[in-house]
Amino acid sequence: MTSVDVQKAPIKADKPVPASGVRTLNLSGHVGFDSLPDQLVNKSVSQGFTFNLLCLGETGIGKSTLMDTLFNTNFEGAQSTHDLPGVKLKSRTYELQESNVKLKLTLVDSVGFGDQIDKSDSYKPLVDYIDAQFELYLQEELKVKRSLHNYHDSRIHACLYLIAPTGHSLKSLDLVTMKKLDSKVNIIPVIAKSDTITKSELQKFKLKIMSELVSNGVKIYQFPTDDETIAELNSTMNNQLPFAVVGSMDEVKVGNKMVKARQYPWGTVQVENENHCDFIKLREMLLRTNMEDMRDTTHSRHFELYRRNKLQEMGFSDEDSMSLQDTYKHRRQEHLAELQKKEEEMRQMFVVRVKEKEAELKDAEKELHAKFENLKKMHSSEKAKLDSKKQQLEDELNLFHKRKAAAAAQMAASTSTLSGKKKK
Repeated sequence: MTSVDVQKAPIKADKPVPASGVRTLNLSGHVGFDSLPDQLVNKSVSQGFTFNLLCLGETGIGKSTLMDTLFNTNFEGAQSTHDLPGVKLKSRTYELQESNVKLKLTLVDSVGFGDQIDKSDSYKPLVDYIDAQFELYLQEELKVKRSLHNYHDSRIHACLYLIAPTGHSLKSLDLVTMKKLDSKVNIIPVIAKSDTITKSELQKFKLKIMSELVSNGVKIYQFPTDDETIAELNSTMNNQLPFAVVGSMDEVKVGNKMVKARQYPWGTVQVENENHCDFIKLREMLLRTNMEDMRDTTHSRHFELYRRNKLQEMGFSDEDSMSLQDTYKHRRQEHLAELQKKEEEMRQMFVVRVKEKEAELKDAEKELHAKFENLKKMHSSEKAKLDSKKQQLEDELNLFHKRKAAAAAQMAASTSTLSGKKKK
């Protein structure tokens, strides 16, 4: 065997070892692990990306038109009516490709939201749907044989909440719904059809909306400012929320070029003109700058909160010093003990109910006996009356027969006397 000399990197005495035990060394040449970001990019591009968007707003506010304009395509979808009994969610998934990047886009549309007379429970289908997607991912994550790399992640990454351009204040439905959803999804408030109010009214409306959201404790999604490259842009955009947008797929000729716009008798509102609306800002923040942060926030914040609450309901806690297996055994024993306790309670309850039923049957039996005795007495009394009546009738009958016999004898005697007199 050949001996191998292992050379250790020299450690300078003037550099103390950090408390973590990790030493910092300087490389004397190029190694190659600086290509890790490129490797991640290539892997991500080959696998493709997933983005799930919930568009929430009242019927007729322009949700479908806004989605078509955002992604510059025509998504199929029929218009919904205003007479639905409750809120429903329609989910449609599309495969999109731009350059060499593939995106699996899922659009979730709220149908019938805000159309009911009683709107107190309008948010429940939304909360249930978002929780259901979290539950599906959690079930896949807890499987023994997982396949998360092939799993279609259906968790909602962003919610565009379309606000009616009233120019006054938010509706109570908007505040209640956003309050229920702010811990489950990234909410971006958007003023729809903003071309229906003037610029001065629009600025006042924006300030009013943000003031009401803050005063009611509604937490909307804030564009991240920890990345220096986009910190200034995101900080500026945070101050311009909610975005006031106009959606349209109609092409109108303005000057020498065709642009997406809405044509009115008094003029043209250009969708991609920042002087007319905030559509460009919304698309920039939603798709071009912060899409990955929304995906990461959904996983690291909203899903983690759901996961933690679920595991705590199951009895798992980070404060316990027991291993997962011991925790499972402990919870199983507690569950079995609880089942035994419930079984004993049910048995005792069954015994009590049997005794109560026996007491009821005994009372019913006594009552029946009492009724029987009463009937028996009544029967005896009636029988005695009938016997007395019968005896009376028999006596009368005997008396009648005696009188009849006497009458017959008297009549016979009278007849014989008359016949004797005639013979003489």
